[in-house]
Amino acid sequence: MTQRIILASGSPFRKKLLENAGIAFAAIPASIDERAVEAPLEGSGATPEDVALVLAEAKALDVSEKNPGALVIGSDQTLSLGDDVFHKPADMEAARRHLLKLSGKTHHLNSAVVLVRDGETLWRHVDVARLTMRQLDPGFIGRHLSRVGDKALSSVGAYQIEGEGIQLFDKIDGDYFTIVGLPMLPLLAALRERGAIDG
Repeated sequence: MTQRIILASGSPFRKKLLENAGIAFAAIPASIDERAVEAPLEGSGATPEDVALVLAEAKALDVSEKNPGALVIGSDQTLSLGDDVFHKPADMEAARRHLLKLSGKTHHLNSAVVLVRDGETLWRHVDVARLTMRQLDPGFIGRHLSRVGDKALSSVGAYQIEGEGIQLFDKIDGDYFTIVGLPMLPLLAALRERGAIDG
């Protein structure tokens, strides 16, 4: 029996990862207000990993409601630097501030993925990557952002590791898929376990 698989995301990066893996799926972005979902977690002691899981689950549940019987993949990523959790920069000035704050420090990318069917969460997982940014000169940051343009606004860290963003780093500990925002190996194992893909 083939199961319909839906990715509850509009992210071109996540779509590409699933396509490259040969998975047949539909992409249907969730229509949730992420900041509203996150608000109750502030001050609750929730870790950045918890926040990523809650958001991933909220997206999957939202899409699952409208697609009975489908196996829905929800995913989200938070970037944490100590206790600070970063969101996608609203504009180029915010992107510049992100990079200045991350410069010379190690931050964490917390990538959560969940599987939901008919409003029930079947599986949840978080992977963490540690990325150490080199000390960046403010002039370089400005030149870098003018080269990459609006792409800087499409990720929480204001960089794409698969593009010019790689030039910002000294050291990376973690899985490429986790950094891009979808921990593929645990996800593929979970899909195989449920008979959703050939195993």
